[in-house]
Amino acid sequence: MTRPEIPFSTEDHRWMRRALAVADQALFVSSPNPRVGCVLVRDGRWLAEGSTQRAGGRHAEAQALHEAALEGVDVRGATAYVTLEPCSHTGRTPPCADALIAAGVARVVVALRDPNPKVAGTGIGRLRAAGIQVDVGLFADDALAQNPGFCARMTRGTPWLWLKSASSFDGRTALPDGRSQWITGDAARDDGHRWRARSCMVLTGIGTVLADDPMLDVRAIETPRQPIRAVLDTQFVLGEQARVINGDPVWIFTARPDAGKAARLAARNVRVIALPADAHGGLSLEALMRWLGEHEINEVHVEAGARLQGALVQAGLVDEWVAYLAPCLLGEGQGLAALPSPITGLDQAYRYEFLDVMQLGRDMRLRLREPARWRALVGACGLKTG
Repeated sequence: MTRPEIPFSTEDHRWMRRALAVADQALFVSSPNPRVGCVLVRDGRWLAEGSTQRAGGRHAEAQALHEAALEGVDVRGATAYVTLEPCSHTGRTPPCADALIAAGVARVVVALRDPNPKVAGTGIGRLRAAGIQVDVGLFADDALAQNPGFCARMTRGTPWLWLKSASSFDGRTALPDGRSQWITGDAARDDGHRWRARSCMVLTGIGTVLADDPMLDVRAIETPRQPIRAVLDTQFVLGEQARVINGDPVWIFTARPDAGKAARLAARNVRVIALPADAHGGLSLEALMRWLGEHEINEVHVEAGARLQGALVQAGLVDEWVAYLAPCLLGEGQGLAALPSPITGLDQAYRYEFLDVMQLGRDMRLRLREPARWRALVGACGLKTG
C-alpha cells in the first residue's frame, strides 16, 4: 500500500472514493487520455462532478466546473478531489490547473501525480503558486490501477499489454483440430467484450484470422467507441475479404508490405504498417510496442493463438493475464502459450501474481499480473510500497 504524503480526513477518503468511481465512467471513452474523475465539495456538501470526456472534449476538472455552471452553482472556496494531477499545458484542451484557479477553488486533493513529462508536478506547482492548498497521495494506488496504460506509455514509452485466454481447467484453449467454440459460457464471453471495450487496441495474429476469421469488435456490451483492431501478419497474407475488414479502423503490421494491396485496403480503412523482422524472421515485438507507444496506444488486449502469446511472454512484454477457466477437461489439445524456447527447470518459469478471482456463470475469471513490471511502473510513477 502506498503511504500518502499527509494524513487525510474521513471526509477526504469519502470524496476521493467518489472521484475514483466517477473516473470509472471514462473507462470506455477517454483514450488516449487518462481516466480521471473530479468531485467538487464545499462544507461537506457535494456541488458537482465530472469525468474525462472523449479526446478533444473536456477533462474531468473542466467537466465538473461545466456541470456546476449549468446548475448555477458557485464553486468558490470549494475543494476539488481529482484522481490525477490537473494538467498545466495546452494540448487538445486548455490547462485544467488554470480552470480551477479561475473558478476560485480553495483546495485541491490529488490522488496521483501525472507521469506525463509535460505535467509531472507543474500542475500542482501552478495551483500552489496561486495560493491554493494542494494535498497529494490519497488513493494513489487506485488511481494508478485505473490508468496502467497511460502511466506505462508516459514512463516507459510502451502500452500496458494483457493476454486474454479462455481454456478448460487443464489449460486447453482448443481441440487438436483447432475447434474452440465454445469452451466458456455467455457470461465469460460478455465479460471478455468489456475488456475489449476498455482497450485502445485488440490485437491478434494472422494464424487466428486464417483459422477463425474473427471480427474482434465489441458486440456483447454497449460501448461509445470501438477499439482499433490489429493483426500481426509478417508475410502480408491477410485475405481482402476477411471479416475483420468491415470499414472500421484496422491496422496490419507486416514485414513485407505490398503497395498495391495496401492501397486497396486503405480505401477500406485499413492501415498497413511496416515493422522490422526479428532474428527469427518474425515481426519484432519490441519494435511493435515502441511503435504503439509513439502512436498513443495505452492498453493492448491480445486475443491470439498459443504461438503469439508464447512469443509475447518470452519477450517479456506481458503485463497481465485475463484468463477465463471453464470447468471441463479437454485432454489433448492446444495450450495457452507455446514458448519459443523450452523451459528446462522450474527456476525458469514465468511467474505472475493473482489479482482477483471472479465467478462468471459456470466459469471463473482469473486476473494475474507480472510483478516486476508492476513494481517498475509503481516506481516510475513515484510511488513507494511498504
